[in-house]
Amino acid sequence: MSGLTPRDPSELSLVPAVATAGGGSIAEEALPGVAPGPVTGRAGAGTLAPAPSALSQILARGRIRGTLAILGPALVAAVAYVDPGNFATNFRAGSEYRYLLVWVNVMASLMAMLVQYLTSKLGLATGRSLPEMCRELFPRRANLILWIQAEVIAMATDLAEFTGAALGLHLVFGVALFPAGLITAAVAFVILALEQRGYRRFELAIIALLALVVLGFLADFFAVGHQSWSGITGGLVPRLHGNGSLSLAVGIIGATVMPHVVYLHSALQKDRIRPVDGAERRKLLQYNKLDCVIGLGLAGVANVAMLVIAAALVSRTGLAGSGDLPAIHSTMATYVGGGAALAFGVALIASGLSASSVGTYSGQIVMTGFMNWRIPLVLRRALTMLPSLAVLAVAANTTSALVYSQIVLSFGIPFALVPLAMITRRAEVMGDMVNRRLTSWAMWLVTLVIAGLNVYLLVTALGGGF
Repeated sequence: MSGLTPRDPSELSLVPAVATAGGGSIAEEALPGVAPGPVTGRAGAGTLAPAPSALSQILARGRIRGTLAILGPALVAAVAYVDPGNFATNFRAGSEYRYLLVWVNVMASLMAMLVQYLTSKLGLATGRSLPEMCRELFPRRANLILWIQAEVIAMATDLAEFTGAALGLHLVFGVALFPAGLITAAVAFVILALEQRGYRRFELAIIALLALVVLGFLADFFAVGHQSWSGITGGLVPRLHGNGSLSLAVGIIGATVMPHVVYLHSALQKDRIRPVDGAERRKLLQYNKLDCVIGLGLAGVANVAMLVIAAALVSRTGLAGSGDLPAIHSTMATYVGGGAALAFGVALIASGLSASSVGTYSGQIVMTGFMNWRIPLVLRRALTMLPSLAVLAVAANTTSALVYSQIVLSFGIPFALVPLAMITRRAEVMGDMVNRRLTSWAMWLVTLVIAGLNVYLLVTALGGGF
């Protein structure tokens, strides 16, 4: 695929803001809270002054308000890094090996920052999502394969998120799993409906749920106590202890990059604030870096918190821990208190609801991008939740369902990262935002490491070793 020639590069360049009947630009009219700029004055005799760009209007609000208005896409993507599938792995790692694998979570977060930064840069540089660029550059047969695997991954993703949210409702409110699944579906429909009323409302809803996850685990961190700060700092030193710790390290890293948010992040970026020139693109790129550091940094904090909470629980109770989520909730309620158990349950609910909504939205992105097909978002939500409801209806082991969904997700990693690495290194596509050589090498290294570890995870899991 790398030898293919793209269309005329001019077709791939970012289209500047286009004047509309209202006197403003498309970019300006698409931005909530930013009024289309009218033609307000003259730059000279017979020449009308251009309306201020969407970016300049946002930055005019002030440094703090302007920055907060620009941030968002990476925070939406970050929910995939604290989805219910991560809960069991992190708690098992902490309960079995204490602080040994803290460094794995830190490394995984750094990898995630690079991947999400590059996909957001692609959306900014080209004005297209990663699936759309694949349709531009690759043959239709290749795009068909990419689309089919992305749909399978979307269903596996939805299984993990949907089941996790339902399990959280069961633990907190005592609702049976199947009715809890129906409640999850109803709430997810509401969250998705926000996207139809403007991207910012959807972003804020997802960010609020992400905040609940992070705050929930920070609350449990202090409620559980018994933390060994020397153990935490010692866990930053890369080392392993036997095959069991290796398998868990592979599980943490292998589940780090969720392919659906690699596709989604580029789409979220392309339609938010359209720069009118190279200077604005470079300024937005700097905000993209900040967005990725904050969003993926918060996800990393939550993941580390899960691990160290599990380690502290073992220290406090003297009981052998496990990755079974109901057992973790019960242990917290018995030995720490109802507040800690409630925080854990609320974090699980928020994680499942937010990640499920993001997964459904990304499914629409891949169908539209790879194949240029569209179906109503509500219909897609209804179709992708059917396997999850089936799992809940038969009262299957929910924790096992989460683990197996992560195995299926491992198949989709190379299909997202390899095209991203290929496209972002091409100057005729990316223009002045093309990857530097060192960045490309780092991306290929991350791709090989994550793909290789996912293959190892898959083989180990099928062999009964995980």
